[in-house]
Order: sequence, then C-alpha cells, then structure tokens
Amino acid sequence: MLKDIEIPKTKNVHIVAVKEWDKDFTGQHWNIYLVNDREDEISTVLVMSRGKSDDRKTSTLRHGLGNLKPKSAAKVEFIPTEVLGFTNEYLLTFFAENKLFERNFIFEPNSISEENTVKIPVLESEGILAK
Repeated sequence: MLKDIEIPKTKNVHIVAVKEWDKDFTGQHWNIYLVNDREDEISTVLVMSRGKSDDRKTSTLRHGLGNLKPKSAAKVEFIPTEVLGFTNEYLLTFFAENKLFERNFIFEPNSISEENTVKIPVLESEGILAK
C-alpha cells in the first residue's frame, strides 16, 4: 500500500534570501522570498520557518501566503543578522495540479552572505538559494 502513494517532486519553486534596502531602518537587510518559477499558479501556500544552533533556537513562525501566480515571488519574512549563523529551515507546502506538494529548504549556518549570491530567477536580482 505504501508503494501506491505518489509523492510529487517540487520543481521550480525556491526559497531565497535577498539583501534589500529598508527605508524604515535606513540600511541593507536580508529578506526571505518564495519564488514561483513554475508555469502554473500554486495555491494555499504555507511556509513554516525556524532556526537552530548548538545551544539556541528561534521561535517557529508560520506564514500563509495564499495563492502565488506563475513567474512571481512573495516576501515571506525579514531575517535578522543575529540568526544568520543558525541553520535556518523553511518547510513549504502548496497545492498545484490537484496535488499537495511539500519541500524542506535549508540555509546552512553563515551561508547567507554577499559572497554567496547568485542570480535569482523571477526577481532579477542577486541572492542566496536555499538548498
């Protein structure tokens, strides 16, 4: 019976960190985005985030993003510099093609830095792709 359960592969959906200017705090800050690089809309999008280090952990946050159109992005959260040294985990779930998709994304400790930036699809900016 377990062999009959289909677990679809999540493709062309990314969690990314992008450094942006924050006019309220007048400085550059890292923000986390969900990027839908698919050709179809994803719906009922939920993102759960948490961070941990050897001796500390962050609160678990849950974000309901609703529906996300094809080739678009949505801001998930601001990530403080104090937790960039943590392992930061993002669990994504959404519906598409009448199926439930899920994927776990991880930013390794200190992987969010300007030295590791790459071109981000859809956003057309530089950032860090979560693994």
